[in-house]
Amino acid sequence: MIPLTLREIAQVTGGRVHPDTPGAGRTTVTASVVTDSREVVPGSLYVARRGDHADGHDYLGSAAERGAAGALTNRESDLLPCVVVQEDPGRLSSRPDRPPYDAVTRAFAALAREVHDRCEASGGLRTVAITGSSGKTSTKDLMAQVLEQLGPTLAPEASYNSEVGVPLTVCRLTPQTAYLVAEMGASGRGHIAHLTQIAPPLVSVVLNVGTAHLGEFGSREAIGQAKSELVAALPAGGLAVLNADDDVVAAMGSVAREVGARVLTVGRAQQAQVRAGDVTLDERGRASFLLHPPRGGAGDGPEQPLPVTLRLVGEHHVGNALAVAAVAHEWGMSWPDVATALGAAVPRSPGRMEVTERADGVTVVNDAYNANPDSMRAALQTLAAMRRTGGRLVAVVGGMLELGEDGPAEHAGVGTLAAQLGVDHLLTVGDLARPAHTAYLRGGGAQATHVADRHEAADLLAGLLRADDVVLLKSSRDSGLRLLGDELAHADVVSTEETA
Repeated sequence: MIPLTLREIAQVTGGRVHPDTPGAGRTTVTASVVTDSREVVPGSLYVARRGDHADGHDYLGSAAERGAAGALTNRESDLLPCVVVQEDPGRLSSRPDRPPYDAVTRAFAALAREVHDRCEASGGLRTVAITGSSGKTSTKDLMAQVLEQLGPTLAPEASYNSEVGVPLTVCRLTPQTAYLVAEMGASGRGHIAHLTQIAPPLVSVVLNVGTAHLGEFGSREAIGQAKSELVAALPAGGLAVLNADDDVVAAMGSVAREVGARVLTVGRAQQAQVRAGDVTLDERGRASFLLHPPRGGAGDGPEQPLPVTLRLVGEHHVGNALAVAAVAHEWGMSWPDVATALGAAVPRSPGRMEVTERADGVTVVNDAYNANPDSMRAALQTLAAMRRTGGRLVAVVGGMLELGEDGPAEHAGVGTLAAQLGVDHLLTVGDLARPAHTAYLRGGGAQATHVADRHEAADLLAGLLRADDVVLLKSSRDSGLRLLGDELAHADVVSTEETA
């Protein structure tokens, strides 16, 4: 966080300082901006948000005790100096193009934008924003590691891609930051547009439009309209990096042209400008491919395809890598250096195709941080490529959330695919996943078991797994399989391969 006085924060957010004294107004925030009072350090600004389960104002005392310089609130408190923003009931009314965020959330966004603009003005900050139905966090991690070769880079922790996570990330900027990687998600119209007001991108990357959040949006086309807000936010001359293999994403080129932005397509299709060819997977599920830069480029011999071997598990990372390559080259990295940087990057976020070799010969693939139909298919296909001689493929599948009325059919599709890919044992966990169990057996699957929760799954797996087996855990986060994956990975572990 760049230092700001409470008076300056009040001016930016449209609030007022309480108490209304010169001393309070001169109080300076010198440390982190946080929304959790437990993370306060001396000099922090505590943002007292009202969440689904708690009101941050109830923890102002805790923030004060930990040394917060001040708080951003919607009511006065005598526990510590505050910037108070007034709630406007009219802004909370539902509008299709404006999320009904409360006053503190909107003020937090305004504060983060001020931080962004000051860093941009002082140091030439460049911002790339990433969205997609799946792969955002993995691509964010990969993007950050490649851009770090060009200069100081800031990327979100975990999956900080919401109206809370994006400003938390932006407020960590310093004047020395050269590149900001912003991950942006949406569960409704206007959400991404709001996030781009916090971190306006010079480059927008749209990875894919799948069926995540289908129950909230209603159709894939509606999801595409929400994702296209990232492209619409580009300035004239900005760059939209679009997936040529996804028809809904490719069509966003028209949105880019409407705002005067350029378009660069990536993918495995022949028409993609940055293309991957000759894709193969090794026995660990890691992809190698030839990177084909755009035809007719200049300066570093783009007519020559470059070999890339990723250290990330899953064929789906090829498309992510192409998007990263396009951005890095846009900002000055040569194509050979891009290929080298992609091959050096390692996984950073847990629970995403996290591979652990156990001492007993069992391989655990923990991909249960989140799930939707597209990422579920990608995980199963990766599992199929990891079969070991004499071993079995075991898939532990939990529920996928926010699919609405399409949920049963989408879960059934998972079971059918598992049977087609030759998964030897499908273990489904929880009521949402039950259709996968039924469809797997109907599709000719070898063996299936359904259990109520992760504890029953743990008991079953303890007696099931043996040397040379590969077990995949995949579910939405709230289904709890990530915890089971951690437990399995650390049972009799001899080593965890860093390159997994």
